[in-house]
Amino acid sequence: MAKRGLGRGLDALIPVEGADEGKGGTLEILVSRVTRNPRQPRTRIDPQELSDLAASIREHGIIQPIIVAQSKEANQYILIAGERRLEASKLAGLATIPAIVRGHTSDQHLLELALIENIQRSDLSPLENAQAFKHLADDFGLSHDDIAKRVGKQRVTITNTIRLLKLPPKIQGALAQGLITEGHARVLLSLPNAQAQLAALNTIIGKGLNVRQAEELIRQLTGHKSSKPTKSNKSAEVKSLESDLRDALGTRVSITRGRKGGSIVIHFYSDEELNTIAEKITGE
Repeated sequence: MAKRGLGRGLDALIPVEGADEGKGGTLEILVSRVTRNPRQPRTRIDPQELSDLAASIREHGIIQPIIVAQSKEANQYILIAGERRLEASKLAGLATIPAIVRGHTSDQHLLELALIENIQRSDLSPLENAQAFKHLADDFGLSHDDIAKRVGKQRVTITNTIRLLKLPPKIQGALAQGLITEGHARVLLSLPNAQAQLAALNTIIGKGLNVRQAEELIRQLTGHKSSKPTKSNKSAEVKSLESDLRDALGTRVSITRGRKGGSIVIHFYSDEELNTIAEKITGE
């Protein structure tokens, strides 16, 4: 799996400007001269989290500088990393903030850098990731392979994440509100139309189904035979191994022992899930 973007980190991605002007390349710049990254994929900051950070800044100051790029306008900067620190500093009443100043950069690079910074911190929701990946594909003509290399993800992850945007607005809203997980959303994508997806959503939320129960519901709705529990003579060791494989591959795995050897059956429910399983097994 390619991790060039994440592996190099933000420091290696854009050149430093004015490294001699401040300690370790850090300068004190006016908060009022920093504008939000227009390509920032994050759409919401938790108000309580921001308030807590502002209180910490009032007491301890800024421990980690923000990262900015020079704007086309003189003495103006565009934020690359540290949006919460910047907003909390404003809330705390700070006039200046320590910053590492980078060179001029393109809109595409701003989006890539913001994505990488948030992915490293696991800050973005599934839908925010999906929108950012879609912008890279639609606005800048990057293939899913290109995006995967830049953000250190597998190609199939990029494809599956973007597919979340095909869900009806109500389901996207349920995902954004935490009523369902990304796993639930991906299961719903296997249904043929919005009407079926919304009906299944109501059942999942109404009955509090977990992802595996939702998969079973979808199999029933699509006419596949339900996997009925059968009396098992499997040893605890085999059951434990099945559980380990299920966790590693993200799907149901069955092990059958024979007189000599046996078989392993790996279940999948969509082409995308098959691709994901194949990539996990082969490491490609």
